[in-house]
Amino acid sequence: MAEKKIKWGILSTGWIAHKFATALQVAANSELYAVGSRTIGMANKFAGEFHIPKAYGSYEELLNDSAVDVVYIGTPHNLHLENTLLALDHQKHVLCEKPMGVNRTEEMCMIEKAKEKNLFLMEALWSRFLPNIIKTKELIDSGEIGNVKLLTAFFSMISDNGPEHRHYNIDLCGGTILDTGIYNIFLSLLLLGKPKSISAIAGLSEQGGDNSCSYTFKYEKDTLAVMFSSFLADPAVVAEIHGTKGKIILDHFWFCPGKVKLTYRDGREKIFEFDFKSNGYEYEAEETAKCILAGKTQSDSWSWNDSIQLVSTMDAIRKQCGIVYPKHDL
Repeated sequence: MAEKKIKWGILSTGWIAHKFATALQVAANSELYAVGSRTIGMANKFAGEFHIPKAYGSYEELLNDSAVDVVYIGTPHNLHLENTLLALDHQKHVLCEKPMGVNRTEEMCMIEKAKEKNLFLMEALWSRFLPNIIKTKELIDSGEIGNVKLLTAFFSMISDNGPEHRHYNIDLCGGTILDTGIYNIFLSLLLLGKPKSISAIAGLSEQGGDNSCSYTFKYEKDTLAVMFSSFLADPAVVAEIHGTKGKIILDHFWFCPGKVKLTYRDGREKIFEFDFKSNGYEYEAEETAKCILAGKTQSDSWSWNDSIQLVSTMDAIRKQCGIVYPKHDL
């Protein structure tokens, strides 16, 4: 018996949409059926690249296609609220690229709409569904490295883009916290939970966004998570979790598909490696399809409460650093 498939529409044709479309080619229970862009030319080009049956020159046209079951939203941060509400109002399930909302108020608005329409909604935090991240959490939860005392996570890169680019433009909710820092923050919350306290400091641009940001979370029993993100430097993008019995190292670009290295205090090592069907985005797509086919409105692995905790933590960091998105933090 053939597996039941849900039909995907992709809203946007940017870099991240290309990544997701590539993964959908191998994702279980999924069919890439339609794409919508701001122009028909861009939509046709994208559709041709991925052999997509339907191409639309506006988001509204995409959402008016009754055959589309779920929409992946890959637009810039500042458009997520508008695009998600539009999709939900058209009775489409939604997988919205991270951050789902740029603040807690926006995310609550999205969630309330999903509840009202009885539709599936999930933040596309792709790392949550990667086998290497899942294995890391399993090792920590099972006590394999003992009590965690220190987590370090860094994601920085040099951005030579101008002030109008989404990395820096405050009207586009620019800055490192929502762009790269979100991964560090996610990892700490996933592995260690909600911190007792947060300490953050940022280097701000003339527009008021964070060019770089350092944030430390304090937990019970002297456990710390120390993290930073930057657009001004490119140190190794690594994460380490140190416990009383050993440590876990996630190598360069730790938030991507990769291996897990476990080192015990006596020098013994274990390395866990994983096979990936594509670029790793297939896992969040498969989770979405599985939940929709099961009639769920949210994922048990990355729930609405998980997204709310994540964005609330980013809100708290921004508040300490004096970062305001003028068109959103109203």
